[in-house]
Amino acid sequence: MDIQLWTFIIVGFTFAIYIGIAVWSRAGSTHDFYVAGSSVPPLANGMATAADWMSAASFISMAGMVAFMGYDGSVYLMGWTGGYVLLALLLAPYLRKFGKFTVPDFVGDRYYSRTARLVAVVCAIFISFTYVAGQMRGVGIVFSRFLNVDVEMGVVIGMIIVFFYAVMGGMKGITYTQVAQYCILIFAYMVPVIFISIMMTGNAIPQLGFGGTMTDGSGQYLLDRLDGITVELGFAAFTAGTKPMIDVFFITAALMIGTAGLPHVIVRFFTVPRVRDARTSAGYALIFIVLLYSTAPALAAFAKMNLVETVSEVPYEEVPEWFTNWENTGLITFNDKNGDGIIQYTGDPATNELHVDRDIVVLANPEIANLPNWVVGLVAAGGLAAALSTAAGLLLVISTSVAHDFFKRTIRPDLSDKGELKVARIAAGGAVLIAGYFGINPPGFVAQTVAFAFGLAAASFFPAIILGIFYKRMNKEGAISGMLVGILFTTAYIVYFTFLFPEKNLPENWWFGISPEGIGTLGMIFNLIVALVVSRFTSAPPKEIQELVENIRIPGSKS
Repeated sequence: MDIQLWTFIIVGFTFAIYIGIAVWSRAGSTHDFYVAGSSVPPLANGMATAADWMSAASFISMAGMVAFMGYDGSVYLMGWTGGYVLLALLLAPYLRKFGKFTVPDFVGDRYYSRTARLVAVVCAIFISFTYVAGQMRGVGIVFSRFLNVDVEMGVVIGMIIVFFYAVMGGMKGITYTQVAQYCILIFAYMVPVIFISIMMTGNAIPQLGFGGTMTDGSGQYLLDRLDGITVELGFAAFTAGTKPMIDVFFITAALMIGTAGLPHVIVRFFTVPRVRDARTSAGYALIFIVLLYSTAPALAAFAKMNLVETVSEVPYEEVPEWFTNWENTGLITFNDKNGDGIIQYTGDPATNELHVDRDIVVLANPEIANLPNWVVGLVAAGGLAAALSTAAGLLLVISTSVAHDFFKRTIRPDLSDKGELKVARIAAGGAVLIAGYFGINPPGFVAQTVAFAFGLAAASFFPAIILGIFYKRMNKEGAISGMLVGILFTTAYIVYFTFLFPEKNLPENWWFGISPEGIGTLGMIFNLIVALVVSRFTSAPPKEIQELVENIRIPGSKS
């Protein structure tokens, strides 16, 4: 069978599973819709958390970033993995104990302010839409290649699927769908990289093959070969770092801190029955996450090696079939600058004739390596699972922020449970439409767009949450001022360099050498400074709030 037929079969089968789960676990109350009735077992919640957290950026774009950036791409590995540890150990148990399943709910009650809640609602929606744009972009890329449609139509198809199981099942449906999606995405990620590791290094464990020798009898290490090839073509060595160290630090910190402030991950710790279960599920999730993240560098190296050896200095008429397939999507382009009909793939923009969208590296890798067609279809299903799982979680955050934090808690406190559930579903449907627009018109490639979302979360939510848990003196005036300063500064910096003046998006023009992907860390620092200063010159929180903060830090007390 050809690739397209295998893709139809495997993707169709997985979609049938997702929709079946959504029908089976249809939410019947707001408690089911928001937090799955707080009845999910820790192991299942760990798998769902991993799927929710490992988005299209992790599955589709991260290895592509490492393949093209080499050592510099490690900021994404360090930032996202370290961020989850920070979230699991420092924040999740305390937020679970506080008993508020959304960040705006926590901010509103901890800072005893409707204004604080509204600011948090706006931040949550803004961050979630930025993040979901990357997921919908990933869905569009997968469908554009494997269903022979353009990226825009691929996004529309993804919107329909997400709308069905997110709006119908709510968190209950999303949770059990994400369990299935994790199984599919991790299997799809590991199978091809194991195949390629055996072919290139003779080692079935990719993490070991990554540092092993080639099977061609040369005795040369894989990374040495890759460094030599990339330098010869005019690129930086794969293992050499070129980014300024300050930018590496700020991007890593923004990704770590942003992870800890992302609302769709935090809500996961309210779907289990007890605080102890939240800690247990966090441990399971970390294991499931590390399995993929420790494999990504190997996949990146294998993909870069195969890509360079397959297309560099090859006559255009002799390119393999996979090249033509991806060229039809517009994600690979060849511009014959010197007219000789031979592909010149170099690190010099003046002579380079090949553009490869970094978001296709993982998806195209099995075809480049001539793996069986069913593996190609499996990877397509895995990419969709990663993108759809996170998109669904983000859309639920948006609908929850609108229905619960804004409509129920601010405008209509007397709204019935049934009425709130209806508003949540309408909000989720509207969010799908807006997310689809951002997927068709994204602010950048998948990992870059997601990095922006993490920076915004770092600059807005993290200080309010961390100070709300560990600093009794933090009051509403400080929290509101800090969140506004952090989100506005970070947004302005990203918009200036990404949308208004992209030609100025160069290291010599950045503040202190910090890129838009890393500016969230500086925004977080500004947030902290403003929040602490304002809180010192305004009245202390009420006594009952200070006692509440003391209580949530006492080990062993009930949630």
